[in-house]
Amino acid sequence: MKQTVTFETNGKEIVLETGRLAKQADGSVLVTCGSNMVLVTAVSSKSESDADFFPLTVEYSEKFYAAGRIPGGYFKREGRPTNMATLNARMIDRPNRPCFPEGYRQETQVVATTLSFDGTYPIDILASIGASAALHISDIPFNGPTSAVQVGRIGGQFVANPSAEQLLTSDMDIVVAGTRNGILMVEGECQFVSEADVLAALKFAHQSMKASFEAQEELRKKAGRPKREFTPPQMDTGFVNQLNEFLAPKVAAALKIKEKLERYGALDAALAEAKTKFVETVSDKDEAAKKAKNLGQIFEDVKYRTARNLVLDTKTRIDGRTTTDIRPIACEVAMLPRAHGSGLFTRGETQVLGTVTLGTGDDEQFIDALHGLVKKKFMLHYNFPPFCVGETGRMGGQSRREIGHGFLAERAIKAILPDFEKFPYVIRIVSEVFESNGSSSMGTVCSGTLALLDAGVPVKGNVAGIAMGLIKEGSRVAVLSDILGDEDHLGDMDFKVAGTRDGITALQMDIKIDSISFDIMETALAQANQGRKHILGKMDEVMKVPRGKISEYAPRIETIQIKPEKVREVIGAGGKVIKAIIEETGVKINIEDDGKIHIASIDPEAAKRAIAMINDICAEAEVGKVYKGRVVKIMDFGAFVEVLPGNQGLLHISEIAHERIRNVTDVLNEGDVVDVKVLDVDRAGRIKLSRKALLDKPH
Repeated sequence: MKQTVTFETNGKEIVLETGRLAKQADGSVLVTCGSNMVLVTAVSSKSESDADFFPLTVEYSEKFYAAGRIPGGYFKREGRPTNMATLNARMIDRPNRPCFPEGYRQETQVVATTLSFDGTYPIDILASIGASAALHISDIPFNGPTSAVQVGRIGGQFVANPSAEQLLTSDMDIVVAGTRNGILMVEGECQFVSEADVLAALKFAHQSMKASFEAQEELRKKAGRPKREFTPPQMDTGFVNQLNEFLAPKVAAALKIKEKLERYGALDAALAEAKTKFVETVSDKDEAAKKAKNLGQIFEDVKYRTARNLVLDTKTRIDGRTTTDIRPIACEVAMLPRAHGSGLFTRGETQVLGTVTLGTGDDEQFIDALHGLVKKKFMLHYNFPPFCVGETGRMGGQSRREIGHGFLAERAIKAILPDFEKFPYVIRIVSEVFESNGSSSMGTVCSGTLALLDAGVPVKGNVAGIAMGLIKEGSRVAVLSDILGDEDHLGDMDFKVAGTRDGITALQMDIKIDSISFDIMETALAQANQGRKHILGKMDEVMKVPRGKISEYAPRIETIQIKPEKVREVIGAGGKVIKAIIEETGVKINIEDDGKIHIASIDPEAAKRAIAMINDICAEAEVGKVYKGRVVKIMDFGAFVEVLPGNQGLLHISEIAHERIRNVTDVLNEGDVVDVKVLDVDRAGRIKLSRKALLDKPH
C-alpha cells in the first residue's frame, strides 16, 4: 500500500514515498523534490556471512534518461560508475554504517537509482535521506534515522541545500550528515573560512535536519516493518577471560613500540602465541575453528581497550607523543628533473610524492556527467599502491578509497590555484603514496602544494592538512593531532582539516560513535589550526613562495586578445588558416569565443611567429598608412591589392599614376608588389588606396 510523507527544507517540499516501487526489497523509498526523483532500496541477507566485518555495500546508479540525455561513448549506455557517483555512494555509506548494531554480519546492500534530474536540487542529498528512510522502515536492524544537508553561505547567510547556481556565489560547500543526537559525517570545501564560521555552519546543518528526522519517523509509523531479531554472537566467558589475561600484557608492551612494522610484528607474534596455546591444542576441529574465529575478535578487543586506555590514562600515545604533538616532518622539492614540479613530503611514517604537470587547453578533462558536459582544468589523481603499507595486492584501476582521498585533496588545493585568465594552464597533480601510517590524503595536500611552488604556479597561498582523532569513554575525552593509522582504526573520529594560515579550504569528518558534541568539535578545530600552522612552518623552511619561472620542459603560453568578429578569420574555412599556422610553427593554439587566443609552445620563437601571423590576420588598415601590397585582381576600373592578410583594397585607375592611363595592365599585373597608401576606410570596411600619392608629381 502506497504511503507518503512530506517535509520542507529551505522552502522546498520533499516527498518520501513507499509501497509503490521495488516492493520485494526489505525497504524501498522514492524521494521526490520538484522534478528530481531518486529510488533507494535496502536489502539484507537473512543469514550471517563468514566475514569478520560488516559486509555493507552502497551503490549510486546514475541514469542518463533521468536528465533526458543519451550517454556518450561507443556503447551508448551507462558504464562503470563515474567518480562523482562513487563519491556520492561513499557519502551515503559513511553516516549510515555506524548506525548498524555491533556484530551485525548479514550482507547488506543499499542502491540509489536516479530516475529524474533537473539540476535544481542536490540529488545526492535526496539519495542519502532516502537510504536512511529505506533502512528505517525495513526490518533490518538500524539505529537511525540519519539525515543529510548541503550548506552554502551566500551574502553572509547560510543556505540549506542551495542550487548549483547559488553555489557559484557561495564561499563554502559542505555536506553534513548525522542523527538526532549529533553529527556523524562532514565533507566539503571552503574559500579560506575561519574555524568559528565552519562550526556555525555545522550547527546550522544539524538544525536543518530536524524536519527530515520527523518525516522518516512518520513514514515508519505508517509503513514500517518490525525489526528482525538480532543478538550479537556470544563467546565463552572463560575463554575470553583466559585470552584477556594472556594477551593484555603482551599487547600493552607491543603498543609501546614506536616503529610501525616492528610494532605490528610484536602484535602478530602475540596473536600467533595465543593461537598456539589456546587453539592448536584443541582436538575437536569444529571447536578449534570456532575458537580461532573468536580469537581474532578478542585480540582486536584487547588491542582496542589497551590503546585507548593508554591515551586516556597517561595522555601518552602509541608512539610516545602527547595528544598535540606532530610527527617529525621532512620536505624536499625539485626531486624529479623532467616533471614540471615535484615535492616530497614525509611526516613520521607517511611519505607522499606530489608531481605537477602543466598543460594547454587541449589537456582539459571532459566528463560526460548527468547534468551535461563538464570541463576540468585542474585534476588531482591519488595513488595508494599496496607496497606503501608493506603488503602485496592487485594493481590497476582506482579503489573507492583512492577516488575519495584524491577528491578531498583536490578540493583543498583548488582554492589556492590562480585564475585561469592570469595563468592559462591546465594543471594536473599526481600523488604517489610511498609510505602510509596515517593521513596520506593530508600528506597529498602538503606534497601537492610543494610541487606547485616548485612548478612556479602563482598560488594564492600555501595549504597544508592535518588529520585529527578522538578517544572518548564517557566523560573522558582526548583529541589527538596528526593521528597514526592505528589511532584512526582504534579511535572514534577521523577529522581531516586543510587550509592556509588565513582559513580552511577543505574538511572531512567521520564519526564511529553515536555522535560528538559541538564543544569537542570546537576543540578539534582549534587544535587542527595550531597543527596546520606548525606544518606550514616546516614547509616554508624548504620553499615558501613559487619559483619565478616555470620548468624549461613546460609549454610557454602566451595570451592575446582579438576582436570576437575576427575569430572566424583566424580559424578560416574548415580550420584551414589555423591549421596552417600550427603546421608552420609547431605551436598549440586554443581560441575562445570571446577572442582570447592562447598560444603554447616550448620554443618561445615559435610562439612569437604564431602571434605575428595571427596579428597580421587581425590587423586592420589605417588611414594614411603606407603598405606594401600584392595585386590580386585586375579590373577595367582598377586593381584590388591585398594590403594585409585577407584584407584587400581598391586601387582605382585614377589613383595608379599622376598621368592618365588607358589600361590598368599598362602599369600593373596580377602578382605585382606595389606600395600603396590608404586614403579611406568606410563604415562597411571597404578600403580606398592610392599609388600616385606616393609618386612625385611630374614637372
